[in-house]
Amino acid sequence: MASQVAGVKNTNEGENDQKDHGFFGSRMKNKVVEFPMKLKKLGQDDPRRIVHSLKVGLAVLLVSMLYYCDPLYDGLGASAMWAVLTVVVVFEFSVGATLGRGLNRILATFLAGSLGFGIHHLANLSGEKGHPILVSLFVFLLAASVTFLRFFPRIKARYDYGLLIFILTFCMISVSGYRDEEILEMAHKRASTILIGAFTAVSVCVFICPVWAGDDLHNSVATNIEKLGSFLEGFGNECFKKSFKGGESNRALLKGYCSVLNSKQSEESQVNFARWEPRHGRFRFRHPWKHYLKIGSLTRQCAYRIDTLNGYINSEIQTPLNIQSRKVQELCMKMSTESSEALKELALAMKAMTRPTSASAHIIKSRTEATTLKSFLKSPGLGEDILLLDIIPAVTVASLLTDVVAYVEQIEKSIQELASLSHVQFKSAEPKTEQEQTKLHHHGMVHPCAETEGPHHVITIVQPSLKEIENKQAPFRLA
Repeated sequence: MASQVAGVKNTNEGENDQKDHGFFGSRMKNKVVEFPMKLKKLGQDDPRRIVHSLKVGLAVLLVSMLYYCDPLYDGLGASAMWAVLTVVVVFEFSVGATLGRGLNRILATFLAGSLGFGIHHLANLSGEKGHPILVSLFVFLLAASVTFLRFFPRIKARYDYGLLIFILTFCMISVSGYRDEEILEMAHKRASTILIGAFTAVSVCVFICPVWAGDDLHNSVATNIEKLGSFLEGFGNECFKKSFKGGESNRALLKGYCSVLNSKQSEESQVNFARWEPRHGRFRFRHPWKHYLKIGSLTRQCAYRIDTLNGYINSEIQTPLNIQSRKVQELCMKMSTESSEALKELALAMKAMTRPTSASAHIIKSRTEATTLKSFLKSPGLGEDILLLDIIPAVTVASLLTDVVAYVEQIEKSIQELASLSHVQFKSAEPKTEQEQTKLHHHGMVHPCAETEGPHHVITIVQPSLKEIENKQAPFRLA
């Protein structure tokens, strides 16, 4: 009996081991299969990553020639490895980041090398006993003071890497000079190899498929504004359960604003990198990059209100948005639509680098609807046929949409300020040609008035709706 029980137990253990082995084997196989797919997706999301990887490989290959060429190696020796290390450390994705790190490393190396050689010469004058004491004192004071400077936000943002290299280079030269008499030759070789490595990295980064941080910053800010407009475009239909065409694709647009909420760190780093870059493309020297932080901050504040609005669509805990007043629904829909059109016009103007003149009309309409909604909610007869619990969500949505309208107006003013600060780059919108104006006349979009004194009548031609065309009604009607 005992042997049978033992046999069954061993059989169960064997089956469990086979199951575990099969489970872990299948997981490992899935990971091996998924890894190439992840690599492919990573390259498809941004093909510049593949180009950047090839550029880094090319730069490392070029500085490695210092080891393979005997004349160069005889002049630099083992210090040639510092060129390879410099390329690996300095080479970044964008031109601004590479220039910033390269210049920081070069300046810090030359300053620290010069100061370290001076301290070494001064310590030699103090005698054999005073040499280590004086060097140790200067190492302590400079390391402590430079480390304290790294806590300043402005210095840390642009020169943190340079300060770190300064401490490292100064300590290596000043301390090693106590045992090594050839300190000047060592400092010269190290500075030369670092200069070669930094120059190689910057040259490859700038002249071979450059990635400009300024372009990325400009496009990302405009894209974030466009994402807010896409949300507001579909918010009214989804919120009030109107017809919602497009299904999952349109609902995906409602989630696009989420990336705007976490864009602060990325924008700040891109601004710091863009300030290192020279004139390129549409951006000239001393472009007001810092102003993009203001536009980005307003965009995020608007996105926070939009995130709260999104809670009324998907949240199962909050009170359902059951607005019985058709007037409130219409006003909210108009505010959302006009704000969406304004944001999209602003984003389009930023991408084209033109002054956003057409967005003002949508902002004025949305502000008018917001004022009308406030007056309607304050009217004394509102609560006669609507319960208080039903109107609370409506008031909340109306308040949030009013805030959104206010932030859209501030975003428009900030973009106008950016266009004024960089008036050379931002161009005015090109006027319509006579052919386009004639076309707009026929479609009822331009209504010129007769330039005569005294009273005159204005006839507005309104474009027919699709329903009227389908019913074969009159092609135009008078308003």
